[in-house]
Amino acid sequence: MGLYCDFLAQQDQSATNMLGAMLKQLSSRGGIPKYTREAFREAKKEFGGRGLQLPDMVDMLKKAITTLPPLFICIDGLDECAPKHRLELIESLQEIVRVSRGARVFLTGRLHIDDEIVRGFSKALRLALSPTHGDIMNYLQMRLNGNTDPAMDEELRSDIKRIILAKISER
Repeated sequence: MGLYCDFLAQQDQSATNMLGAMLKQLSSRGGIPKYTREAFREAKKEFGGRGLQLPDMVDMLKKAITTLPPLFICIDGLDECAPKHRLELIESLQEIVRVSRGARVFLTGRLHIDDEIVRGFSKALRLALSPTHGDIMNYLQMRLNGNTDPAMDEELRSDIKRIILAKISER
């Protein structure tokens, strides 16, 4: 089960919405469990049809995951999630993993959120990845090759490569 966090969609990526997307993925595997249908039906009856709240989503995911064989919850780009939502999501995942022993969490994000992840998952295995010089050059070449701007001539391409290579060499 997986999610991708997108910086441009931060307002839509609340912990409730993300856990709801996970629940939807699980439900698509084998139909929607009766307790899930009931929870959504009851939430619609609430004043204003407010929908399910974060604790409701966490409870439903805990129920669903405990009945399944071991599974991975993969969230890519966690650093792209708004800090408030990220904290709620990490806390929710902690609770789900605590109850669902077969659940494993795989998170990716930039180093600046490492402390948040460690606070949430103290036994987390962490692996720092950095692009190689070749990775950067391949990416740069791909982007430059795809650029159709008329101003992009060979001289400009060379300048861009030279400047970027100088910047990464300073590190």
